[in-house]
Amino acid sequence: MASALKRFKARALKRPEVRKEYEGLADEFAFIDELLKARASAGLTQAQLAERIGTTQSAVARLESGSAAHSPSIATLQRYASALGFRVEVRFVKLEKRSGRSTRGARVGRRSGTGVG
Repeated sequence: MASALKRFKARALKRPEVRKEYEGLADEFAFIDELLKARASAGLTQAQLAERIGTTQSAVARLESGSAAHSPSIATLQRYASALGFRVEVRFVKLEKRSGRSTRGARVGRRSGTGVG
């Protein structure tokens, strides 16, 4: 049986304007997922990671939340990745045409599965 959240999501995504916004955030969701996977693979809590990079647990939480009000610098992402045993890799991916519309711009590369960026 589908959970209430899954039913809600399915109903919401039937609305074209909701689906468009949801799909527009796909790259951001994927990036946040990469951050969380990297930290999980290192077996660290937010507090432990914060200590390694010289910041607070709340700063790590903000970074992992994907809040529109917080856009981390490349240097911050490099410190985050390095503390977990990863490196940041940014690359540009050519847009693909879909039904006469383009997908969104630059994406974060994922060569090693759980690599950050």
